[in-house]
Amino acid sequence: YSGADYDLAGFVVGAAERGRIITGETVGEGDVILGLGSSGLHSNGFSLVRKVVDDLGLTYGDPAPFVEGSLGEALLTPTRIYVKSCLALHSKGLIKALAHVTGGGIGNVPRTLPAALAAEIDAAAWPLPEVFRWLIEAGGIAPSEMARTFNCGIGMTAVVAPEQASDAERAFTEAGETVWRIGRVIERTGEPVIIEGVEQAWRG
Repeated sequence: YSGADYDLAGFVVGAAERGRIITGETVGEGDVILGLGSSGLHSNGFSLVRKVVDDLGLTYGDPAPFVEGSLGEALLTPTRIYVKSCLALHSKGLIKALAHVTGGGIGNVPRTLPAALAAEIDAAAWPLPEVFRWLIEAGGIAPSEMARTFNCGIGMTAVVAPEQASDAERAFTEAGETVWRIGRVIERTGEPVIIEGVEQAWRG
């Protein structure tokens, strides 16, 4: 950091009863992965975002190219918090595993999967928000790099049993979330997460 630059960080400490902790140990092959919509960048990947803004010669007071308002306001859309909706589904016994998609992007999904399993994600299963499409097109960022850096529209994932997927979708929707079926749990034979169709779904 130099000059007037500074970093502001915060954290939250939570407490849970031992018998109520979600460990992911009951996750099995064929389970459904649900994705909850993000509100934007969620405070991650800003080193790359700042480089794109600088390279384009923009300022944060300029109009955002992809939405009404200033670029700074669009990039700093407050992070969506999923505590209430996830607790509501957990209380109904619908959730096997949860992964908060933060730094590391969609690659965070396998965080709570058993080592022998992997996540198979369909990039065409949800619409890519305009802020991420702008970064791809204006910043020249490859979709594969986007998936490793940003949430790309999915702020939280939940693994549920196939027979309970419809109930979980309905419950998340009633709790105010936007939810999509974005993938499934498969046997791991290589990487812990496989994202299918990224180039086709996130370009154009």
